Amino acid sequence: MRRIRTTGIHHLAMVTSDMDATIRFWRDVVGMRLVACLGRPGYRHYFFEISENDMIAFFEWPEVWPAVPKDPGVPVKGPFVFDHVSIGVESDEELWELRDRLEAAGIWVSEPIDHRFIHSIYTVDPNQINVEFSAPVPEMDIRRHPLMTDPAPCEEARKGADPVNGVFPEAYPRTPKAERIVYKGD
Repeated sequence: MRRIRTTGIHHLAMVTSDMDATIRFWRDVVGMRLVACLGRPGYRHYFFEISENDMIAFFEWPEVWPAVPKDPGVPVKGPFVFDHVSIGVESDEELWELRDRLEAAGIWVSEPIDHRFIHSIYTVDPNQINVEFSAPVPEMDIRRHPLMTDPAPCEEARKGADPVNGVFPEAYPRTPKAERIVYKGD
């Protein structure tokens, strides 16, 4: 069987109740570019560039609240903070092949959806994790040409795609090399 040529995690889709604070963190603290602001009344879905192939995205749901903080890797019970994972594929041809495979295996899969800058199919893995597979639309490169279609973007989004200097204090002085300790993990 031929391997599907995946390109990485297209985007992780998370949820926020405060898009402005989310933008300030991911764009202005972490330094990721805000590459897409999709929206309409009552709906926002914004994307930040993690790397050349990977993004993290946030839906804004005003009545959602953060989950109880937990240590990484420690199991929890109850509510959690994850919407779906989107795996990038090279082309629509790959997307259709994958859709056909899922359908042939008796696994539910959506019809392809045109999101303007990607074409996607949706399915659910055996662990009930919602998975999207996304093929790029060649003429819509949101990393090079950010897509800002939200007719009423939040205040921070109106400041643009690139990190805004001066929002937070500079991280000076830097930790001296002699004090830089990296602790062993599990």
